[in-house]
Amino acid sequence: MTEEEEFQLREKNSLLQEQVSLQKQLIERQHEQISLLDRQNSLQYQQITLLTEQVNTLQAQLSKDSHNSHLPPSSDRFVRQPRSLRKKSGKKPGGQKGHEGHQLHLSETPDEVIRHAVSICSHCHADLRQVVTLPSERRQVIEVVSKPVLVQEHQAEAKCCPHCQQITLAAFPSQVSAPLQYGPRLGAIAVYLIQQQLLPYARTSEILSDVLDARVSVGTLVELVARTAHLLEPVEEWIKDQLRQAEVLHQDETGLYVQGKRSWMHVSATQRLTPYQVHPKRGRDALETIGILSDFAGTSVHDGWASYRSYTCEHALCNVHHLRELTFLEETYQQSWAHEMKTMLLDLKAAVDEARDAGRCTLHPQELSDWNTRYTDLLLMGDQESPCADEPVPKQKGRRKQHPARNLLDRLSTYRDAVLRFAVNFAVPFDNSQAERDLRMVKVQQKVSGCFRSVAGAEAFCRIRGYLSCLRKQGLNPLNALHATLLGHPLFPAF
Repeated sequence: MTEEEEFQLREKNSLLQEQVSLQKQLIERQHEQISLLDRQNSLQYQQITLLTEQVNTLQAQLSKDSHNSHLPPSSDRFVRQPRSLRKKSGKKPGGQKGHEGHQLHLSETPDEVIRHAVSICSHCHADLRQVVTLPSERRQVIEVVSKPVLVQEHQAEAKCCPHCQQITLAAFPSQVSAPLQYGPRLGAIAVYLIQQQLLPYARTSEILSDVLDARVSVGTLVELVARTAHLLEPVEEWIKDQLRQAEVLHQDETGLYVQGKRSWMHVSATQRLTPYQVHPKRGRDALETIGILSDFAGTSVHDGWASYRSYTCEHALCNVHHLRELTFLEETYQQSWAHEMKTMLLDLKAAVDEARDAGRCTLHPQELSDWNTRYTDLLLMGDQESPCADEPVPKQKGRRKQHPARNLLDRLSTYRDAVLRFAVNFAVPFDNSQAERDLRMVKVQQKVSGCFRSVAGAEAFCRIRGYLSCLRKQGLNPLNALHATLLGHPLFPAF
């Protein structure tokens, strides 16, 4: 090889080394860019995952209404008409054959009789004034008297004894304690309008003035309500004592505002009794203050709030809540097991109703075994569609967020005895509708008045409203009972 060729080779080698060095630098820069893009891609993936979860959560919230969640009907949006959970009965609308009818009947003791005499024959115009009257046709009109308020004046005599020259005064009745006052029946009407019909104090005063011509101030109405609540205190304690002995107790709570602060209205009810209690807490502290569950040995029906489960009595869960959640999973996430579980619960309810109508108090052991097997199979089906997450639990406070289907499956599995309690003991209902009905009007009160201005006002509402609920459940006249209460002799509802 000549020197020139060797020189050319060295030049080429040097050039190639420079190119290799440039390529290495380029590759290093590309590696840095790739690493940067990988980090950006990872961050974007996490952000997309988070946003996807947020979108799914918001879509799930938008798809909830009163037919598939705990939301009240008043919150329903007019996007679609909610479908009722009830199935078609196959019966025609309206009154059913054999149902008890309600109609007006002629009174045998009318307060006033107005006779319309016949004096001239409508055919030949003969004089009929001396003719014997045939049996009359009767028609009655139910009307309000023109002056419904009666002013009674009590006059106590004073006499001077001719023997000792001392003056003796007659005693007034105990309920007549002031020179001018409203009677207990008028007070009963006022309390009824405020506590049962949920009228504000100012509107109640206006109605009493316009309709009864009784001008009662708002301050007097407040005093009437407070006095009624005080007189009903022993009745409330008696009701609580009876509830501790009940076989089945319905319990629920709802939020409300007292003095602008969040509080809770608790109810513990049966088909005949209803006490309410307002408390700033929702959980165990409130239940201990109410003092019913601590001595209760029956079955508590509720919606699964953990504070109820801390007591040793038997528990039953509201299955209407489960039906709504199953409907939500079926419609929003297309969970087939949810449809099957909903069908199973409704079929079991129908079987229990049929057995109860036949005079039985529980299902046969083999029937219960078959239903439990079907229940277990559906839980396994749900586990396959919504398995537990495999990723480790993050080190943070609280429970890990799960899919709604997984949450419901865990509850149905963990508390299966409480879910199926209604099939084992027919005294236990399928749902907790009794407590929900008893609490419903509390929300109406909050919409009308906004809040309770004082704790005393909230407690008075609870006591009087619970008393009126007991009376209505037992078919007793609330006005007569309030009248007796204001006379100092409250009526104790039957257990």
